[in-house]
Amino acid sequence: MTGARWVLGVDGGATTTTALLAELETGQVIGRGTGGSSNIQAVGETVALRELNTAIANAFAAAGLRRQPVAAATLGLAGIDLDGEDVIRGWADLVELAERLMVVNDARLLFAAGTPHGWGLAVIAGTGSIAYIRTPEGNSDRRGGWGWLLGDEGSAFQIGLRALRAVCRAADGVGPPTPLSQIFLDKLGSSQPRDLIPAVYRGNWDKAFIAQLAPLVLTWAAHDEVARQIVRTQAQALARTAAAAVRLYRWPEDHIPTALSGGLFLHSEMYRTHFLEYLRQEDVVPEPVQMVEEPARGAVLLARQLCSNSIS
Repeated sequence: MTGARWVLGVDGGATTTTALLAELETGQVIGRGTGGSSNIQAVGETVALRELNTAIANAFAAAGLRRQPVAAATLGLAGIDLDGEDVIRGWADLVELAERLMVVNDARLLFAAGTPHGWGLAVIAGTGSIAYIRTPEGNSDRRGGWGWLLGDEGSAFQIGLRALRAVCRAADGVGPPTPLSQIFLDKLGSSQPRDLIPAVYRGNWDKAFIAQLAPLVLTWAAHDEVARQIVRTQAQALARTAAAAVRLYRWPEDHIPTALSGGLFLHSEMYRTHFLEYLRQEDVVPEPVQMVEEPARGAVLLARQLCSNSIS
């Protein structure tokens, strides 16, 4: 078999990298591989390239094929619009990844997979958060995406962090009591709130772990006012970020195609509903709305288009 029959689509996020090996002619996925974060901004060049390589190697292995250059590859990588495209392209040339290569921000994959004509609004709410806009003419921009220290409003990390802060304030007697206190302490294996300090600052309660607290907060939002306000406030903050992106351009119609991705949107109908309600309050009408469960499929589509464009 020759690699000219295949294309690669890669979605590289802040937590996971997914690579899909697919047939050029049909787009059928024949191999799927995963790796860790390939966000150069978050983990650095060495780790990012290693995890990117791992995901692609695993995709070939899953397909039962030896690794070889493919007809085209699209790499949609978080943070690549800021810096690092030259590093990615240099690596791709070195490993002879593909005859044709597209390197784009991971949001471009959402437009390809989740909007009818490849333009509109794309919002990611996972460990981090960001909103992208793309016009019918191909102009694009972003709002949010400042990272966990500077922003990421509406993300799983921020929901988890604010819940931890609420628990600390409750322990000090200056915030309302919340059942999240006992839930978090049980997770810690302690009865003392101050044991959260070494867990967060010197233990394994890092950014990823704190983001994993978000589902607990979402679950308790139906019963606890503290959790409810955290969820609503974060959904509203992300809606304002998305609305700010939309206001960058004039649109040919009132409704804007919207693609949503990330664990918060995919796994919490409540959070998704709050976000869309707040977005409409910002005078943005998201329609149609499409959930994108695997953005890497958008990368496969773009890779196939690379070949079509070169032929035409």
